[in-house]
Amino acid sequence: MRPVDIIHKKRNGGINTKEEIEYMVNGYVNGDIPDYQISAWLMSIFFNGMTKEERYYLTMTMRDSGDIIDLSGISGVKIDKHSTGGVGDKTTLAVGPLVASAGLKVSKLSGRGLGHTGGTIDKLESIPGFKTAISKEEFFRIANEIGMVVAGQTGNIAPADKKLYALRDVTDTVDEISLISASIMSKKLAVESDGIVLDVKTGSGAFMKNIDDAIKLAKSMVEIAELNNRKIIALVTNMDQPLGEAVGNSLEVLEAIETLKGKGPEDFTELCVELGANMLDLSGLYTYEKAKDILRENIKNGKALEVMRKWIKAQGGDERVIDNPKILPISDKIVEFKAEKDGYISHIDTEKVGIASMVLGAGRKTKEDIIDFSVGIKVLKKLGVKVNKGDLIAELYISEKSNVDEALKLLNEAYEITDVPPKEEKMKLIYERIVGGK
Repeated sequence: MRPVDIIHKKRNGGINTKEEIEYMVNGYVNGDIPDYQISAWLMSIFFNGMTKEERYYLTMTMRDSGDIIDLSGISGVKIDKHSTGGVGDKTTLAVGPLVASAGLKVSKLSGRGLGHTGGTIDKLESIPGFKTAISKEEFFRIANEIGMVVAGQTGNIAPADKKLYALRDVTDTVDEISLISASIMSKKLAVESDGIVLDVKTGSGAFMKNIDDAIKLAKSMVEIAELNNRKIIALVTNMDQPLGEAVGNSLEVLEAIETLKGKGPEDFTELCVELGANMLDLSGLYTYEKAKDILRENIKNGKALEVMRKWIKAQGGDERVIDNPKILPISDKIVEFKAEKDGYISHIDTEKVGIASMVLGAGRKTKEDIIDFSVGIKVLKKLGVKVNKGDLIAELYISEKSNVDEALKLLNEAYEITDVPPKEEKMKLIYERIVGGK
């Protein structure tokens, strides 16, 4: 078997076999095949795509290059949730305790943020004392006792994906649906949960800007899970504006807490209930409609909030943060961003809002950057809202190191105010629901 023959086949629109895909991926990881040949192969895939079988073989080869996380030591039904990333996307912080209050086990491995999307681990570490680097024994104990645990990803989950992604990044072959779906699913299938709910974002603040492309990506990942006999539901959701109001680590933790108190933003609360209901539906514990009723009730009666309190304490965090937000590091220096004219907010470049938060210090340009948990943005006016000149649109929580001028410039570029409101479609929360096996 020669790499050049495999490249030639894919370049000419052919279909690579399971053995050929394994040969290419494993050969690259082992150092037997040079990066210039893998780059040529990736570019051939970029232009010609892959069949669903090829995507599955690529996914499983990458998955099997590292550790497989066996969750059988956790009792009950385990359903994973994954978001493709967005601005203000703090759903794990609220959805986890919410579904755990209904009897589901949530045991997640999450990552840190890079660029305009925030990482779940960063957000959790803004809670004083919260530990995300925990032993396997602690991970299992907390999951069994509380029903909710989140830890940092180990360095050996799908290492082939990490190496291939670095090459895709410098050869401009990142944004191809087969490669994206295989990359995501190689890590998801490495954790042996009973099912997966995917939140595939689309819009100005998402990786997939186009709704049709996001639906194709969601369907591709569902097909991969089906071939692995893994239960799955994918929701395609709106990222044409920040989710909720808070963008930034401590601010997002506070918003998740307030949501479980029944005081969260309407869009964020609705998405949490939708994702949670799909997780419970997938588990077989409740039907989708019954699950929605239970989750809403568990917000009202405080059960979900109590799970969050116990979870924070179990991972070493200061659980008093539930009742005393001042424990969170949140800046008291605020700069206002106001409307420059009358009209309707008709467009928000959500990615620029995320970058604005990043330049304040809430995110990373490089992996080595240190995050400031205290800074961020609170978005007070969103799509479709009528504003008058001088109305407050957003508040910037800043520190001495924040690049305030750059952040304000980005927000000015992000917001469009016109005489007519945006179309209803642009403000829709969920565009599509794709259920595995259907």
